[in-house]
Order: sequence, then C-alpha cells, then structure tokens
Amino acid sequence: MAAKEPTPEAQKHPDLSPEEQSPIEEVALVVPVTDDPNLPVMTFRAWFLGITFCVFLMFVNTFFTYRTQPLTISAILAQIAALPMGRFMAATLPKKEMRVLGYSFSLNPGPFNIKEHVIITIFANCGVAYGGGDAYSIGAITVMKVYYKQSLSFLCGLFIVLTTQVLGYGWAGMMRRYLVEPANMWWPSNLAQVSLFRALHEKDSRSKGLSRMQFFMVFMIASFAYYTLPGYLFSILTFFSWVCWVWPHNITAQQVGSGYHGLGVGALTLDWAGISAYHGSPLVTPWSSIVNVAIGFIMFIYIIVPICYWKYNTFDARKFPIFSSQLFTSTGHKYDTTKILTPQFDLNEAAYNSYGKLYLSPLFALSIGSGFARITATMTHVLLFHGGDIWKQSRSAMNSVKPDIHAKLMRNYKEVPQWWFLILLAGSIGLSLLMSFVWKEDVQLPWWGMLFAFGLAWVVTLPIGVIQATTNQQPGYDIIAQFIIGYMLPGKPIANLLFKIYGRISTIHALQFLADLKLGHYMKIPPRCMYTAQLAGTLIAGTVNLAIAWWMLGSIKDLCDVESLHPNSPWTCPKYRVTFDSSVIWGLIGPRRLFGPGGMYRNLVWLFLVGALLPIPVWVLSKIFPNKKWIPLINIPVISYGFAGMPPATPTNIASWLVTGMIFNYFVFRYNKGWWQKYNYVLSAALDAGTAFMGVLLYFALGMENRNLNWWGTQLDHCPLASCPTEPGVSVAGCPVF
Repeated sequence: MAAKEPTPEAQKHPDLSPEEQSPIEEVALVVPVTDDPNLPVMTFRAWFLGITFCVFLMFVNTFFTYRTQPLTISAILAQIAALPMGRFMAATLPKKEMRVLGYSFSLNPGPFNIKEHVIITIFANCGVAYGGGDAYSIGAITVMKVYYKQSLSFLCGLFIVLTTQVLGYGWAGMMRRYLVEPANMWWPSNLAQVSLFRALHEKDSRSKGLSRMQFFMVFMIASFAYYTLPGYLFSILTFFSWVCWVWPHNITAQQVGSGYHGLGVGALTLDWAGISAYHGSPLVTPWSSIVNVAIGFIMFIYIIVPICYWKYNTFDARKFPIFSSQLFTSTGHKYDTTKILTPQFDLNEAAYNSYGKLYLSPLFALSIGSGFARITATMTHVLLFHGGDIWKQSRSAMNSVKPDIHAKLMRNYKEVPQWWFLILLAGSIGLSLLMSFVWKEDVQLPWWGMLFAFGLAWVVTLPIGVIQATTNQQPGYDIIAQFIIGYMLPGKPIANLLFKIYGRISTIHALQFLADLKLGHYMKIPPRCMYTAQLAGTLIAGTVNLAIAWWMLGSIKDLCDVESLHPNSPWTCPKYRVTFDSSVIWGLIGPRRLFGPGGMYRNLVWLFLVGALLPIPVWVLSKIFPNKKWIPLINIPVISYGFAGMPPATPTNIASWLVTGMIFNYFVFRYNKGWWQKYNYVLSAALDAGTAFMGVLLYFALGMENRNLNWWGTQLDHCPLASCPTEPGVSVAGCPVF
C-alpha cells in the first residue's frame, strides 16, 4: 500500500511521528495539534455567560415547543454571541483579585480565550437539551398532565427530568474510554465546531483569499437574508414538487412526485433547515456514511415501497396514503383514539373490538420494520468489526498502543476519576427506583421495569455510540424500547413512555455528553472542567425546563386541547400529540395486537433476524479480501438508517441531504482539498447560524403576531391528491373514488 501523503496540518508540524498523526484525515486537516495549558478555563466570564445562555436557550426552546410551528434554537447562537460578549467583559471587568469563602479568583484574568468559549458552548448545549430543544421527558409529563389528566406532582416531574439526563451522564462516564479516547472514534459533527472556534479566534493570512472568519460572516449574512424566502415569503422552496404541476389531476404522479406527502421523485428542497433537519448537516458527514445512507434510501424509497404498494398491495396499502404518520381505520379514515379509551385512559377492549383494528400507512409500517432490523444489525456490526478493539480496551491494552497527538496533549491534565461518574449513575438509578415506589400509580412503571430499562440502555449505548462516533449517524431504537415494554406491560401507556425515556432517551443524552467530551478532547479542555460544566449545565437546564413547562401548563388555558382552543391559537402542541399517539400505539393498544399472531404487521418481526444476519457476509468478505478497503465501509446499520425517521422526515429531506453531501464531501474534498480544509466546516456553521438567527427573528417579529402570508408561493406542497387512497371503493373527503 502506498504511503499516505502528509496532510497540510502535518506539514505545519513535521516533528509529529506517524503514530502521533490522527488516522482520520479530516481530523488531521482541521483539529489543532498544539495546546496552551496555561489558559484559564473556568473563569467568572465562562460561568456567567455559560449559565446565562443555558437558561435563555432552555427557556426559549421550552416556550416554542408547545406551539403549532415548534422551533429549536441551537447552541450555535450562543457560540457566536459569546465572542463579543466575552471580549466586552474582558475589556470592562476589574482585574483585581476577589476572595469568597476563602477562595480567591479574578473577575478578569486576561483576554477572552478559546477555552472559555468552549466551556460556554458546553453550557449552551445543555440549554437545548442536547439537540432536542427540550428534554423528551417534558413530552411525557405534558402527555400525563394534558392528555391523561393526571395530577402529577412537581417533585415527581423533577425526578423524571433530572434522573434521565444524569443517568445519561453516568453512561457517558462509563463509555468514555471506548468512545472518546481512541483516535478512530472521531465524532465527525465536532469538526464543524472546531472549525468555527478556530475561525473566531485564529488570525489567518488574507493573501490566500478570505480568512475563515470573513468567510463565516459573508455566508452567515447570506444565509440569514436567504432564509426570508423559505422561512416566510416563498415557503414552497422547502418542498419544490414540480412533478405535481405537470400532472395536477393524476394521483399516481402526485404520489410519486410530492415532496411532502409522497415519494419525492424529482422534488427538492432549497431550504437549509429542510436539508439538515433530520440527519444533521451533510457537510460534516463522512462520504462513506453518505454512500451507505444513499444505498438504503434508494432501496427503500425507489424499490421496496413501490413494489409493496403498487404490485403486492402489502398490508392493504392502497387503502391509505402512501406516505403518512396518521393512524387509520380499515376504511381508510383517520383513527379516533377517543373511541377506545376509558375515562381513566385505559384500553376499552370491547370498544376496540367494535371500532376495529388500527392501520398504518405502508411507508410508516415499513419504516417501523426497518427499526427492528436496525437495532440487531447495529449489535452484530459492532461485535464483528469493533468487538476485538473493545475487548482489548476492556483489558487495558490501550496502554500498549501509542496515543495520537491529541491524547498525548490531554495527559497534561488530571483525569476525572471513574467513581465520580459512578456516584452520579448510582444516585440517578436510586432516585428512579424510589420514584417507582412513591409515585407508583402515576408512573405505572414498576421497579423491575426501571431496572430492565437501565439494562437496555447499558447494552446499546456502546454499539450505537461506535456507529455515531465513526459515521455521524445514530441508529435509533425508540421503536424497540416501546415494542419490548408494550409486550411486557400492555395497556400501560405511561409506563411505555417512561420506559422509552429511561431505556432510550438516556442513551441519546449519553451520546451527546460523549460528543461534547470529544469536543473538549480536541480543544484540550481539562477533563475536570468538562465534568463540572456538563453536570452544572444539566442540573440547571433540567430544572428550568420543567419550571417553564409547569408554568405554561398551568397558565395557558386549554393548552394542547385542539378541540377547545380558538382556531387561530398557536398552542396546539403537534410535537406532543405525536408523543401521545406513540403511547397509544405501543402502550394502550400494544404491539401484540399489531405484530403478534394474527396481527396485520406480524411478518415485520422477521426483520429482527434479517438485521442480525446482514452484517455477517460483509464481515466475511472483508476477511477474505483484506486489501479491498472499501468492503469494511459497507455499514448495514447506516444503510438501514437511509430510511429512518420517515415519517416525519420526508424523502425530499433525505434526497437533498444526500446530494449536498455528495457535492462537498466527494467532489470538493477530492478536487479542491485546500478549500475544503479551510472552509467546509465553517460553511456548515455559517448556514446553521444564519438560518437560526433569521428563524428567531421571523418568529418574534411575525409568527407571534400570526402575520402569515397566504398565496401560491407559501403553500408547502401543491400535491393535494398525493394523500389519497387508490383502493377501489374507498371514499375519503377531497379524493376521487375508484
């Protein structure tokens, strides 16, 4: 094999040995290989700005999440705003020493530095509940209080919110030696953050074009201005479905061409928010991962779904829209869950048997089946391809492997003792079990269900973390968690929600904690500073999250009650309606009726076995042909991720994500690597920031006043027939009858 050419970063530091170089080219191109251990980190400025942004972002995100058009404001806003604010504090605060409780510190230890900036961003990440805008547990609490009319106490709610997040922190502490320290666990999404930090703090020569900071400002302003079109003036750009214009009266053409209600063939989105909505920024995703997602997407959308729908009418598919997240009756109408509920919101079996079975749209049903395959494929893939490395690291063989330059630099700082994390983990588990005894009637989940949820999270966090750390894709297992407990505790919708929180959402929090730990690793933040910032930010954000939600639930009349609200009210809570529907499917009705013997979707269960077997031939081929370096890049879990999240993600979202990723991470990376190294991740951050800033401005200036435009260009999708059934005799309002 030919020797690898030195990267530009390596050329700047020729004293690095080959072992010290990062084995990941993207990391070697972007992450600095120097450190100044004398920079102050946990300063007054870092604490003040970090807590301020944490509270502000959590307040705003919790407020918006109940509205008809929910909006998540990302931590990138804090990352941008913190720089001028930090420099202002450095210029104005007094520099004299202060003494509090015997501890002396300076309000102004010198110029605002990059490590303080990173810590502030870590706090801000807690303020968006690590990507979700608010803790998922708030959704469960809202469902319990609003839809199931439970008299839940604030203390119980606080236990639910904090224990799930701290539990995730405990998992992160246990997994950090496997998912943070190894150089090949590189967490691609962090490179955009690293590039932005360097663009904001480093000075580079203007002789070779725009500096990274200038480039960032230009494209942030351009993104900010452009988002007025898809965000308000011309929202059709979000789903540009030209096929429906050509065949305005053809149902099949609209099913195929609709970007919002169909397969999205020929449709595209010119909205960065739409491109990055479900799989994150395509600019930070490795090319091999993009190819795997593309394979799965093409197979699912262009082969499997059309065959099942038009050729075989699988699951009575033609009675329903080809693409929808709604629940249906056997006649193709929307399923009214209120008809099968008792006043205590338990299943009324007699009413259910009388009203009829619940049905799903074909794409929705197959997407659930893909979730079955995804979790078993993830376990098999990680066992085969990474099991040896994990075993070696478990036996402390990591010490015999020479660390790369980043690991070497981090050895200058005191490590966080493992028992610090174990105390948090044990405390969170103890409080969760206490809750299952003290508030048994409210939470429905018994102590053994809690323990089973903890065991599930412990088992899956590592393999899913390996996938995310190497591909920037996170194979979810929400469906599996709810499937399992739905079998074990049928008719218990609240227990189903809480099992998902402790068995799945704690893993999401753990992986985001780990991603931030890797960011700190790249930016050379002392581990104990990271521990303090993450723990403090989590406790503050969780408390604020629940306090704001509790205030809104008690102050806004008929919150989330669509039937009682004014028609123009913004407080319809579509996000939490989905959470409620999920509790109905998996908890109230239960998977036994849908996927058990005699269930309409029973054959989808075979996909558990299919997923477990599919990675095996790839692994065997990689051993037979060790020189074929492309074979190990075939990643079955990521291929199955090509059709994850649909619905609510649409094929247009995913297809546009794939095209954008191909342009930048294949063509630009291959043919203009210098530009890619300097600007690619900065461009990703600029597009995120500009879109987010304009989104906030539009919401406050126009959305809160309900000043909405209503013309041809603001209709998301001109494909009214795409949601129509095609089965002869099925009659749905607004659709022709065959």
